[in-house]
Amino acid sequence: MDKKPGVPYVFYNWGPCLIRIKISEGFQQRLLKEAWASRKESLTMNKKLAGIIKEEYSFRNHGMFIPEFRDIFDLYHHAYKNYKRQPADEKDVPPKYLLRALWVNFQGPNEFNPPHDHSDALSFVTYLQIPDELKKENKAYIGKSAGPGGIQFLYGAGSDRKYISYQSHFPEERDMFIFPASLAHYVAPFRSDCTRISVSGNIADSVPLNTLPKDVAFEQAKDQDAVKPKVEDGSKR
Repeated sequence: MDKKPGVPYVFYNWGPCLIRIKISEGFQQRLLKEAWASRKESLTMNKKLAGIIKEEYSFRNHGMFIPEFRDIFDLYHHAYKNYKRQPADEKDVPPKYLLRALWVNFQGPNEFNPPHDHSDALSFVTYLQIPDELKKENKAYIGKSAGPGGIQFLYGAGSDRKYISYQSHFPEERDMFIFPASLAHYVAPFRSDCTRISVSGNIADSVPLNTLPKDVAFEQAKDQDAVKPKVEDGSKR
């Protein structure tokens, strides 16, 4: 499989285009710092999310992470082209991605996310902190799924065992999963007395993903409060 130089990703050969990458430690620390700063009652997201999680907060400043997300979603575009068996060339330009929402989950014992999907075109989840207590609990698990704290992706009816309709993974710190927003997924609960921190977001595009326009670049949604970054159209990365 052809991969973008310098940034490895895992390609799952099934229905939707689901990829996993590893973000840098620097990006992880920047997200963590802003996640803690956004832990305010005024930014709570509980009424807008499906999670049975007490502490879910919108980020104060979405725009400060636009450069990193731009490069990450350029990478998703590259993976999507390979998924479609249409490898990107030097003239290929990713769609115009719009960051619609960015929030942090402080997940504690017995909390979970039920099966759900998201709005817009793409969604992602990035794992910033996975305590040792949770790792030990998951290692002791005996079963066929990813176990306590695992994330599951569901596609199709799943009644025929010959089809790949299910992906189950226990994430590591700095793992980032990117997937179509319509893909159903859920997060299993855990019992350990600890807090796992993850960041999720929704990405819209100006046109359907399968159109893949040639003349647009990443920018921030106009209805957000953060400062709009300066990104030149058609720039190569």
